[in-house]
Amino acid sequence: MFSGKFKITTTAKMELVSITTELNKVIKSQSISSGILYLFNPHTTAGLTINEGADPDVCRDIISGLEQIVPHDLNYRHMEGNSPSHLMALLTGSSLTIHIENGNLQLGTWQKIFFCEYDGPRSRSVNWKIISDKV
Repeated sequence: MFSGKFKITTTAKMELVSITTELNKVIKSQSISSGILYLFNPHTTAGLTINEGADPDVCRDIISGLEQIVPHDLNYRHMEGNSPSHLMALLTGSSLTIHIENGNLQLGTWQKIFFCEYDGPRSRSVNWKIISDKV
């Protein structure tokens, strides 16, 4: 097993940041040809997702949709004022599992892996673990 973490610096209150290139570098640096990549986001106001990465309007639409689903003007009790961010993180989740074959992430043609910032800008991290098929 191989594991580590990498840092992400977000620049907006809400944004989806593609981490696909960084993850491909991790796989290549570990010389993994086949296995599983597990990702964990240790932040309660951010998430991880796989979605279309070819058209940047999709990311903007996802953020707009989440803002419609999660009201900002509810009578939240959490004093920090970021309860909507916690709810959005709940919707996207904190972990992902992706297959690796022939040294490549097994993503669909248009898919990318995104770190979802809901309470930025911040300095964040993502933990990764690779379980190789080779023992």
